[in-house]
Amino acid sequence: MSEPASERPGRAPDDRPGDRSTDRGGGVTALDPAESGAPHESVPTLSDYDDEPAAKAHRFWSTRRIPAALTGLVALGATGLLLYDVAAVRAGHHAMSWRRQLADQLARQPLDQTWILVAAAVAMALGVWLLALALTPGLRTLLPMRRDSPHVRAGLDREAAELALRDRAMEVSGVQSAQVRLRRSKVGVRALSHFRELDDVRDDLDRTLTAGIGELGLDKRPALTVRVRRPARKG
Repeated sequence: MSEPASERPGRAPDDRPGDRSTDRGGGVTALDPAESGAPHESVPTLSDYDDEPAAKAHRFWSTRRIPAALTGLVALGATGLLLYDVAAVRAGHHAMSWRRQLADQLARQPLDQTWILVAAAVAMALGVWLLALALTPGLRTLLPMRRDSPHVRAGLDREAAELALRDRAMEVSGVQSAQVRLRRSKVGVRALSHFRELDDVRDDLDRTLTAGIGELGLDKRPALTVRVRRPARKG
């Protein structure tokens, strides 16, 4: 008679030393992909893009929804009404009264009248304005930042950048108040100093703000102009 096989306490009868599967509960057995030989796909991270060349930063383009919607509605209404009138005339009906009166006025009206010149000037100005909107990026309050990776594009709000530089200027000893105007290619700073020599305050401001502009991470470093003066005396 054969003896029953001995079992180690705490291990199931079918648990073998070579089996490295782990029970996750619910009767589901999960295997380590590295040990089971299954293909493993790595998820890309930002560190994988460090070796890629940086892309050139461009200005952000405004969608300009309101001017585009108004222009589209006006053009749609005018062209739709004109096409309807032309189709009605082709079908044997009379043209609309407004088009007959307009044609008669244009046939008899001299072109050197003041109101005609004013209307032409307004139409030309409106066309130039629409062309400028179509050809310029807009969003002047959003400054493009340096693109260290071609997959990331960021912008910095102009007011936030001005506030950050103003806070840096107020940290300089002797500065009572400061005003910062930031443009795409220029930073203008006006400060009031109530003590210390003005040249010393100006040098400290120039050094501090130059470092602050570099920390903003803008695509194009703007030129810095610093003006320091004494506050006006009262009385």
